[in-house]
Amino acid sequence: MKLSRFSGIILSLFVILAFSGLVFAGSAGDEALQKLLDGNKRYVEGKFASKDLGDSRRTEILKGGQHPFATIISCSDSRVPPEHIFDQGLGDIFIVRVAGNVVDPIALGSIEYGVEHVHTPLLMILGHSDCGAVKATMETKGEPEGNIGAIVKKIQPAVKKAKKKGGSKDEILETAIKENVMNVYADVMKSPVVKELVHEGKLKIVVAEYNLSNGKVEMLELPKVKHEMKKSEHKTEKKTEKAH
Repeated sequence: MKLSRFSGIILSLFVILAFSGLVFAGSAGDEALQKLLDGNKRYVEGKFASKDLGDSRRTEILKGGQHPFATIISCSDSRVPPEHIFDQGLGDIFIVRVAGNVVDPIALGSIEYGVEHVHTPLLMILGHSDCGAVKATMETKGEPEGNIGAIVKKIQPAVKKAKKKGGSKDEILETAIKENVMNVYADVMKSPVVKELVHEGKLKIVVAEYNLSNGKVEMLELPKVKHEMKKSEHKTEKKTEKAH
């Protein structure tokens, strides 16, 4: 009888945790992250894994569809190719690349496609040292020509914050790069699709910075982001509370 009651308590706790998105949350995401970090270690050491990039692999991913294990939003910089720095092959990573690794509705739509429709359990927001887009924003005076202005506008808040913190020019650049990555994270978390997947424990999000000098990827600590609930969500929650 006592055992049965104890089992009931455990089951209840399991159900509560499951609905809160905490049970097994991130296990697949953790494995995906480890695959990326292991690949980066191989890249740094120059010990690359053997990969099938020939006809058989192309045929396999054509017939079977794509099943990448991670989505990465990164900079367009030619020195930061995610497949190479993480030592991955065809069909392994779903990549969204934009100068300055910033997001707009189009880039965010691509991210949502990767995490919701392609079902990657991991989303990495990847900045990099000596970022040209951030550097250009620091040096910009007035309005830049063409559509580059949209990128600069996205990065400006990070640059302003970095300048307030102070330091040498190189230190301000490095701070701005990190602040920009955090701002991108905040923008990504405004997506209802992404937020729901994170809440359900189906998606792990990490932020990182690639070092151009040594080839290493450094994991950064995520900021705490507050999200306001929509009125409809708030009403639903209130109804649930009354039902109990």
